[in-house]
Amino acid sequence: MAVPVAPGRVLPTLNEDGTHRWLRPKPAPGAWLTRRTVVAWLLIFIYVAIPHVFIGGKPTILLDLQRREFTFFGTTFLPTDTLLLMLLAISVVIAIFLASALAGRVWCGWACPQTVYMEFVYRPLERLFEGGPRGSTQIDRAGTWFHPRRFAKHVTYLVISSFLAHTFLAYFVGWDQVVHWVFGSPSAHPVGFTIVTITTIAMMLDFVYFREQTCMVACPYGRWQSALLDNDSLIVAYDYNRGEPRGLGKDRTGKGDCVDCEACVITCPTGIDIRNGLQMECIHCTQCMDACDAVMRKVGRPEGLIRYTSRAALAGKGKHFLRPRTVLYPIAFAIVFGGFVWQLTFKDAADVTLLGAAGAPFVVQQDGKVTNQLRIRIANRSGAEHAYTVEVTGADDVSVIAPMSPLSVRPGHTETMPVFVTLPRDEFDEGVRTVTVRVSDGASYAADFPYRLTGPIRESHDDDRKDRRNGPRE
Repeated sequence: MAVPVAPGRVLPTLNEDGTHRWLRPKPAPGAWLTRRTVVAWLLIFIYVAIPHVFIGGKPTILLDLQRREFTFFGTTFLPTDTLLLMLLAISVVIAIFLASALAGRVWCGWACPQTVYMEFVYRPLERLFEGGPRGSTQIDRAGTWFHPRRFAKHVTYLVISSFLAHTFLAYFVGWDQVVHWVFGSPSAHPVGFTIVTITTIAMMLDFVYFREQTCMVACPYGRWQSALLDNDSLIVAYDYNRGEPRGLGKDRTGKGDCVDCEACVITCPTGIDIRNGLQMECIHCTQCMDACDAVMRKVGRPEGLIRYTSRAALAGKGKHFLRPRTVLYPIAFAIVFGGFVWQLTFKDAADVTLLGAAGAPFVVQQDGKVTNQLRIRIANRSGAEHAYTVEVTGADDVSVIAPMSPLSVRPGHTETMPVFVTLPRDEFDEGVRTVTVRVSDGASYAADFPYRLTGPIRESHDDDRKDRRNGPRE
């Protein structure tokens, strides 16, 4: 049975018969590649360095899922910080929308980890071990994955992927803990070992096999760009009016500036032809810009046949920086992020939560008094250790027993204090009594919290209800 063949290439990474088309782009040295190299290695350095940098005694970033504490740049967010985390997340989303409206897919081409590691770590190593695109093609034709050079490349990939996976784990448990686990038995930390193993395998599959397909098939950004970009957004584009009609030869009479050398296609990391217009697969990496500029210099034509521009500018409509999305996005960002900063700046130095007893709501003592147990959870949000005390007011003859008062809480930590409140039985109205619980550290924090104590319903009320049910007595 004949294998069906597509009338053309459906995806740059698929041949017409559906087999995998391996892309091995040829680097195009130039000013834009130099800029991207500097940015890429700066981002790699930041990623590796963050777990080792502390701000105010706290990790720069630590996502402690077990304790449900999230530290960003020295500030710890707790599960009670729902509003803060929501404002921060919305601010990030709006910032992405604004960046896309202004600079197109600048994230994809310059800062996305997939692009940074693929183009500046893994592919350079592939060229080093296999001898460039020509050497890789020769190994492909040999039909074996166990070629010595390719095997050495995969071993190096595995070492780098394992290191990056351990660094990823450090964002959740801290680097000191990761080092301790590395020199211990995996059975002592099965969760951490599993995370590192899965992350390493995922990175190997990504950078060995899926590669640019992750951008074209898995990542949704390419499909979002139709909504995130407009005609005035900055994109990497081919100047059709200047380049067409394309053709070879020194005689350019009646021809455009494009000499149809396909240097832009050879260097493209996603295998597209930028001359076909804005495409989902284009990540705006500027490789085609460097390649085309080099050719233009050789043929004596002006640079910029492929350049950063907009569809409106290419159509001769000029540049329009001020437009609805470039006005509304900054306003929305200023409001949301401003609210985040305001909430963060004026947030209390402690978070206090009043909880009831885990068992019976109250206990009646032998002398007839009623005791309620409270659990006061205190999260110290300040930068110093504080000792918290508890007072209860709002009722006569109230008795408070707090065995752990004052309660010392370290900065960024949460502790729970048990408190026993005893009231005479007559203080309860319909089985309820509201009191005021005051929590204070004697310095930077003091707050009052209303709390409803529960108790038995007074017998006189029971008798009244019985009288109403039975009618008047004779």
